This record gives sequence, structure tokens and C-alpha cells, in this order.
Amino acid sequence: MKNKYAIVIDDDALSDLAGLRAYDRRAIVDLVEKLLSEGPTRVSKTRIKRLRGYESPQYRLRVGEFRVLYDVIGNEVLVLRVLAKSDVADYLREMGREIEDSDG
Repeated sequence: MKNKYAIVIDDDALSDLAGLRAYDRRAIVDLVEKLLSEGPTRVSKTRIKRLRGYESPQYRLRVGEFRVLYDVIGNEVLVLRVLAKSDVADYLREMGREIEDSDG
């Protein structure tokens, strides 16, 4: 049996989802439940990407024109935001916690 991860959706992500069309919301929730509950760190060329240089969010899941930004902490997946592809760069620039560079 595969290791199951608990999905925790942050209030910001819930608000993001509430603003979407029902069709898009259902597609996102279905994929989050399917992929992130069993393999949230299993990167692929098309769906899941590890975000380099950021402490948080750690991962990005692609669902059509939307991106689900999330962290994996132990056996929990914390869904931080659900954004349109065009909004992700601005969000990461403003809110992403970059990994501290210890070189100087």
C-alpha cells in the first residue's frame, strides 16, 4: 500500500478556489486529491515541478492554465495557493521565501 499524505488547504488557497469556475475548481481538486495524496514529491515533466531556490513553496502542480503551489511537511501536503499561470511569477517574487545563501 502506498504512503498516503493528508491534504491541508490553506485559507488563501480556499479563497483562490472559490473565485474559479466550478469546472476549473473540480478539475483542480480532483487532481490534487489524486496526485498529491500519493506522490506529492514525484516530479514529472508535465505535472509536478520542484521549485528551486525557494524554501516555500517547495512544489508546483500544473492543472491546465492554473498552478497549485504547495509544501510537503512530513505526511502532510499544505496547499498554499491556486493561481493562474500568469500570476505565479509575481507571487513568488512577493511571497516566496527564498533559501538563505550561507556563502556570504
